[in-house]
Amino acid sequence: MTLPTLSRANVAALAFIVAMTAGLLAAPLFLKTYGVYLLSLWALNTVAAIGLNLTLGYAGQISLGQAAFLGIGAYAVAILMKAGVSFWLGLPAGVLLAFAVGLALGFPALRVQHHYLAFATLGFNALVFLVIRNEEWLTGGNFGIRVARPELLGHSLRSGIDYYHVCLAVLAVTALLVWLLLRSPWGRAFACLRDNPIRAESLGIDVRSYTLLAFAIGAACAGVAGAFLAPLVNFIDPSPFGLVPSIYLLLMVIIGGPGRFFGPFLGAAIVTLLPEWLRVADVWYLVIFGIFVVALMAFCPGGLLAVPEKVAAMRAARRSARGSAAGQAGARP
Repeated sequence: MTLPTLSRANVAALAFIVAMTAGLLAAPLFLKTYGVYLLSLWALNTVAAIGLNLTLGYAGQISLGQAAFLGIGAYAVAILMKAGVSFWLGLPAGVLLAFAVGLALGFPALRVQHHYLAFATLGFNALVFLVIRNEEWLTGGNFGIRVARPELLGHSLRSGIDYYHVCLAVLAVTALLVWLLLRSPWGRAFACLRDNPIRAESLGIDVRSYTLLAFAIGAACAGVAGAFLAPLVNFIDPSPFGLVPSIYLLLMVIIGGPGRFFGPFLGAAIVTLLPEWLRVADVWYLVIFGIFVVALMAFCPGGLLAVPEKVAAMRAARRSARGSAAGQAGARP
């Protein structure tokens, strides 16, 4: 019996995953409380960005409403916990609610595309934000809701490091499930839908169903992230679920590389951590961050993970140009 051989790319990806996992597990040993909090926030942002990458990068549907699903998951858990329900019972309720709302929001995607769809999801985000801000009887409005960290198997998760490990576990499970989905016939149908919806329909792919499914699964990922975000910060108010957070989530996918599995991991790290590292620049840190984003989009619209391909293509073009010039010089009498 012969064992299956791994390609060089698969070996490199496996080595990267092992190294990244070891680094993330060991990171709290070298960080203070705020650093551990930022890594926990990165993990949850990555979960939400993975969902948006599925919607945008694989299914080709532009959404500016991902933060709204984050808020739906967070407030569902917070409201249920305030009513005395366990976090672990509120978690599936929040995720299912986000999934159902994402499924309903997917219907406009059947009629509009591209920037029209972006405006439709933008309106949805504004609607959710207004509801959670104004319906004080339910959400607490601008006063917010306090959320305690849950227990797991009788062990309190009040420690920042313990809760960080839970966030890492949530990220690992979400990434694994999405990875399996993308390698299933559903994932290939998403890619076909993104590249050419007309051809996808001619191949027998139900465009309607897969578009709705992409929105719903992407929303469910954001619901998971929101449900764990509420206990992370111990308090939620409407501010993390407006338009700006949705744009940041979109930036995470675009900067990392839409349609690339590891794109959300890298994009979330850049958008979550880089502004914090740049705070030494005082009031200029957002200017520097903005210049970085603009320069990246100008040089490589495919995101950071597309940079090696971009550089390789530029080198190949230069070699081809030199070869053509040499051939023309040799052909001259």
